[in-house]
Amino acid sequence: MTRRNAPVENASVLGDAFSMQQGVFADKSLLDVGHVPAPDHIVARNEEIRRLATALNPALTGGAPSNAFLYGKTGTGKSLCARYATTRIVEAAAENGVDVGRVIVDCSQDDTETRAVRATVRGLNDAEETGVVVPETGLGRSRYYGLLWEVLDARFDVALVVLDEIDCLDDTEYLMQLSRAAEAGKLDRCSVGVVGISNKIKYRNRLEERVKSSLQEREIVFTPYDREALREIIRSRLSAFDDDVVGEDVVSKCACLAAEEHGDARKAINLLRHAGELAASDGSDQLTADHVLDAKNVAERDRMRELIAGGTVQQKATLLAVTSLALVEKTRTFKTPEVYAAYEDICAETGLETLSKRRVHDLLREWEFLEVLEITRTGGGRARGSYLQHRLLEDPSLVRSAFDQSGRFAGVGFASGGTTTTWSNI
Repeated sequence: MTRRNAPVENASVLGDAFSMQQGVFADKSLLDVGHVPAPDHIVARNEEIRRLATALNPALTGGAPSNAFLYGKTGTGKSLCARYATTRIVEAAAENGVDVGRVIVDCSQDDTETRAVRATVRGLNDAEETGVVVPETGLGRSRYYGLLWEVLDARFDVALVVLDEIDCLDDTEYLMQLSRAAEAGKLDRCSVGVVGISNKIKYRNRLEERVKSSLQEREIVFTPYDREALREIIRSRLSAFDDDVVGEDVVSKCACLAAEEHGDARKAINLLRHAGELAASDGSDQLTADHVLDAKNVAERDRMRELIAGGTVQQKATLLAVTSLALVEKTRTFKTPEVYAAYEDICAETGLETLSKRRVHDLLREWEFLEVLEITRTGGGRARGSYLQHRLLEDPSLVRSAFDQSGRFAGVGFASGGTTTTWSNI
């Protein structure tokens, strides 16, 4: 009988969790990651938009636009500005009687040459106008290329192909084909301009010389947003809340935390959203700076837990080595021999196979790619050569908490300065 009645009791306890949260949000969708703000809410990117528009400007009169690559960390407005600038070009060209097409290809999804070509032609085609049918599957790469050239010449004077997360493409041959289509005689009427978007500033170094020579692209770098820009971005989303829910102290706290850590507008908006959810869940009718701090801690812990959960056992062991040193030594920067010694102790205690120094170095580089570590080469002074330093970018207590929740290395100990320290007691 107790078990049968338990759901009724739980229902009363959980009722609030499944009811609408009033008194905080007016339109929560304005805080969604995919929400595209109005043009007058694009903050601190006038110069980048101007440079991109200049590169694409020949399209306004049917000329061949310059190719452009946008670089910068996630959340710095690259995709937003690319969408805005290319949309304006299409609209302004139409006023001049010039047909400009625009397609956005997500290369994180369409990550092969064939998929990228197919996504491009399907995005630009209008079967009723061209009479061309582009199937989702069943055609080879060369046939998709043939359909692309056919559609472009049939519909447009100029086509702008925006390749978002271009570094995810497994082959650069597609860039070569797009940039040389007219020169190679594939197109009679249409000109093509490529706008590449990447989080990796060194992506261009991966391109073959023949591709670089063909593209001749203009590079536009998006630096992280500063505090004032983030403050304006956050203010532009306040209509997501009811009147008088968010004060200037909350706006400043969100902007300050985001500017100090990453300059990422998406993360700043996410932080505001999570703070609002915390306020709603505890029955508050107003956001406070404490809600923002609590939301930050929850978000960081969840993010780190997901990163650790997604790593292999050996990856986790290397990060645990750096984290354990940081907790004991009260510093976050260590030389490779120190990290490897801590790693060896962890392997000995857990029965894990000990990898070579070179392989451990590769695993540490993977944490660097995820922006958990920073690895730099430092000169050791005259006659001492150079060495690598590994700096933990995250709060070691936060990483420890994430490891505690993962459970894989609970109770693991290691030696530091001759003293064995137990992980669970740190």
